[in-house]
Amino acid sequence: MARYRDAKCRLCRREGLKLFLKGARCFTDKCAIERRNYPPGQHGLNRGKLTAFGVQLREKQKAKRIYGVLESQFRKYFQWAEAEKGVTGENLLRLLELRLDNVVHRLGFAASRREGRQMVAHGHFQVNGRKVSVPSFLVKVGDVVQLRPTSKLQARLDDNVNAGRGQVPQWLEVDPNEKKGVVRSLPLRDDIQIPVAEQLIVELYSK
Repeated sequence: MARYRDAKCRLCRREGLKLFLKGARCFTDKCAIERRNYPPGQHGLNRGKLTAFGVQLREKQKAKRIYGVLESQFRKYFQWAEAEKGVTGENLLRLLELRLDNVVHRLGFAASRREGRQMVAHGHFQVNGRKVSVPSFLVKVGDVVQLRPTSKLQARLDDNVNAGRGQVPQWLEVDPNEKKGVVRSLPLRDDIQIPVAEQLIVELYSK
């Protein structure tokens, strides 16, 4: 399973904003953006003005990094979004939001999508009573996402839920006592609170 293995904080610095890739650390003074708010690398402080293509590319890179997917997988999501009815950009973000690792994070069970990915990959969650260990699994309306009874993550989930760093979106319903969440509806664009201009991604792939 391919994944990004280098320093996560470099990604936030490259995009110039917090992508919340490291959970609790992102809310402290140790966050790289707080300490070095400029792009990484030897010429980080001297980068020139972005071209129109560069602006589109940065939006695509930002979305990829927020959701923790690589280029080939991201392009596949775009192809699916393009084939669906409706606005392609919104379809793309909706597909990314419906990933199981993102849903675990949105429910407050994981401090970051990266942690949610790890929890799912290690088999700690079930969907509709069946174990699912694929982080990219797409949930549907009515699906019940729950911590498996045999999981040893009860204390960790309690810590994450009690931290309350993010508000559970309206398209999800959570029962923190049962460690369970329900997909009430498909997410709308207003429910997806990420700093990405999805139309620029569509323009980039449409060239």
